[in-house]
Amino acid sequence: MTHHNIPVFIPHYGCPFRCVFCDQKAITGQSRMTPEIAKKEIQDCLSTMGPGEEAEIAFFGGTFTGLPADLQTAYLDLAAEYVRDPEPDRARVTGIRMSTRPDFITGEVIRRLSRYPVSAVELGIQSLDDRVLDASGRGHSARRSLEAAGQLMEAGIPWVAQLMVGLPGSTPESEIQSAQTVCDQGASAARIYPVVVFAGTELAERMRDGEYTPLSEDEAVTRGASMLRIFRDRHVPVLRIGLCASEQLTDPASALGGPNHPALGDLIRSRLLYEEAEDAIRSSGIPEGDSSITLDVPWGTLSLCIGQNRRNLKDLKRKFALKHIYFRECGTETVTVSVQDSRTGNGGQPCT
Repeated sequence: MTHHNIPVFIPHYGCPFRCVFCDQKAITGQSRMTPEIAKKEIQDCLSTMGPGEEAEIAFFGGTFTGLPADLQTAYLDLAAEYVRDPEPDRARVTGIRMSTRPDFITGEVIRRLSRYPVSAVELGIQSLDDRVLDASGRGHSARRSLEAAGQLMEAGIPWVAQLMVGLPGSTPESEIQSAQTVCDQGASAARIYPVVVFAGTELAERMRDGEYTPLSEDEAVTRGASMLRIFRDRHVPVLRIGLCASEQLTDPASALGGPNHPALGDLIRSRLLYEEAEDAIRSSGIPEGDSSITLDVPWGTLSLCIGQNRRNLKDLKRKFALKHIYFRECGTETVTVSVQDSRTGNGGQPCT
């Protein structure tokens, strides 16, 4: 069964802060939202789905629990109608999710959300390094993020960790530590957002003044893959890597710097598979030189394993002086070296 999010973007609503990286209008492509507009957008999305599909109504792009209480209730009442009163000839709405800041999770908020079919609350944690949070103008501490996660778990509400790569002052080590900690704290899923610098933000001014250097695409791919490995090994699903595409993201006058590749998520997943293949080949003990190997790879990852423009394949052959590499999709969770057979590849797909 196909599952979708029905996104309702409420850019910057409910948030009194302006983080150094934040330009919600550029990210979402919207600047205005009301319950009436939200209802139309929900109806429009549902009209494109069939009765065999499922969806969640997702309030994204702003600080949902920072909205005035009556406006939160209006949105929640609207979304709950679709969950509680399904129509047989349309997709089934299974729940409500929203994004918010950790410091806008309170007892009152928890009590309100508990009255509705909320399937997840996505916390904009970004980092669990207080120095990075201070440098980014977040206005809350790492401890507050962990407290919010604990409050949601105590109430039985699943929570999702939104983390960023390449924030001011962050390092690969601090990003890995943040990923490990949210896993320890019971995150049900995660999102990874490498920092893109938008015009009109404080980060753009810092970049112009030489006080901040955004990550290159290769740096973001390597660091994102390290975080992805943590989540994969801890069985925490990663719902998205990189920002959703919009016209503003492709406009060089708006997106000024940072890893803004339209398929950044695929590049990061491909990098992780390359690293797994590298580890597997190294630990297999095969002799360098005129050797051929078969790599068993998870179902559906063949193109990612080969890499964009066959980059992974070429790099692996060059690094280990291999004559041929064969790939075979199977039920393995990670990439493993299965056989070495220079004549047939033992049933693998030849990718020489």
